[in-house]
Amino acid sequence: MASKNLAVSDLLDCYGGLLTEKQNRLVTCYYNDDLSLSEISENEGITRQAVRDGIKRAEAQLFDYEAQLGLCDRLKRTARQAEEICLLAKEIPDAQLRQKIIAIAEKM
Repeated sequence: MASKNLAVSDLLDCYGGLLTEKQNRLVTCYYNDDLSLSEISENEGITRQAVRDGIKRAEAQLFDYEAQLGLCDRLKRTARQAEEICLLAKEIPDAQLRQKIIAIAEKM
């Protein structure tokens, strides 16, 4: 396989539960556990080609879910906005108010 698209790991966090158990396991082993196709095929008792095909199908599904739903993008955007809120809140002179705003932003 070509170089790993590390965005798949983020997509797996968002949509992994929508994959079959086997697809989730294959993609997790490959991206999160950094196992090779050969290592995964040995662990799963299937051919290296079957592992590759399973990962490719799962990747396509994950990207399709993101294209349709956009949850990962929204989560990243919300996290960036919460960081910005925290940075801006640190400039508020009132310590009590500053802490309340930071606490709310961190919950986001």
